[in-house]
Amino acid sequence: MATRDETWMAWALMLGRRAMGRTGDNPAVGCVIVKDGFPVGLGWTGEGGRPHAETQGLAMAGEAARGATAYVSLEPCAHHGRTPPCAEALVKAGLSRVVTTIEDPDPRVAGRGHAIVRAAGLTVETGVLADEARRDLAGFLSRVTRHRPHVFLKLAMSRDGMIAAERGKPTAITGEAAGARVHLMRAEADAIMVGVSTVLADDPLLTCRLPGMQERSPVRVVSDSRLSTPLSSRLIATAGEVPVWVLTTGDAQKAKAEALTAAGATIIACKATADGKVDLHDAMAQLAERGINRLMVEGGAHMARALIEADLVDEAIFLTAPKDLGSGGLPALAGLDLDAVIASPRFNLVAEEKLGADTLRAYERSR
Repeated sequence: MATRDETWMAWALMLGRRAMGRTGDNPAVGCVIVKDGFPVGLGWTGEGGRPHAETQGLAMAGEAARGATAYVSLEPCAHHGRTPPCAEALVKAGLSRVVTTIEDPDPRVAGRGHAIVRAAGLTVETGVLADEARRDLAGFLSRVTRHRPHVFLKLAMSRDGMIAAERGKPTAITGEAAGARVHLMRAEADAIMVGVSTVLADDPLLTCRLPGMQERSPVRVVSDSRLSTPLSSRLIATAGEVPVWVLTTGDAQKAKAEALTAAGATIIACKATADGKVDLHDAMAQLAERGINRLMVEGGAHMARALIEADLVDEAIFLTAPKDLGSGGLPALAGLDLDAVIASPRFNLVAEEKLGADTLRAYERSR
């Protein structure tokens, strides 16, 4: 049975999830101000990272914040930026107690937020629903501590492990419910990445098309060592509406780069591997430098295999339809044994659910 602190912290975490994919390089944090057993202030990180969750919650609470308890899903910030530190704002509001999940690993904070609040005489409790917070904040924590985004791979496949009926032929595999879930995943991501082969084969749009959530489309990223992305593709045609970043190598043709830039894409030069492809480790570092916390990867098979072999997949979402495509289909991992990957100690199955006729299985990195 959940404790009172856990119940209110679950509210704060839920509020923080509302901001996923919308906070820039800031964490998606939630805050609940509780007075005499009732919530008097609610807040979550604003678009682009401002205002912070605590500021929002305190503004709603007003004078009711005095003597109340604040439940915050991450240690309050302690540094002066575009706004004063949230730790100082909590003290100034006259709160009596602050409850948090985990310490913020950002070197500008790293325990200082808790110290400011304690020094002012407020009671501080931390570690409440810490595991849930680490999962929700995985993108921010990864970017700050590992200098790369949290990478989650999504693959829709047939029962026999195929992602298309044949190479170069787009195939609708999963149903409407699974499709809606994928668009929700896009809304919660900072960026979505595919390989150029997917662009050439499928001409995807990679936007969120859930009703009322179109503005939550993530940055669209293409790994394209030779700059083969067509100017006529739907990605480039809509680059003025939703950003498109093209990861390429320093040897890419200058004329192609200039044409894509003129069409609205951003070209990001990455290190090259020995065989001339984009070095995925450097690509992840480049995306982290640009504030990407959560990176969703949708395809295709070669990109999925390359990320797994580079040990860059933190989470894998497999959507499986109850039909077979046969031996002529395109294997999900381009020849890599899918069953061996998910059975390896590297990944743990953490969730399984039905979405209409389809099955979603979620795996997380175990080390």
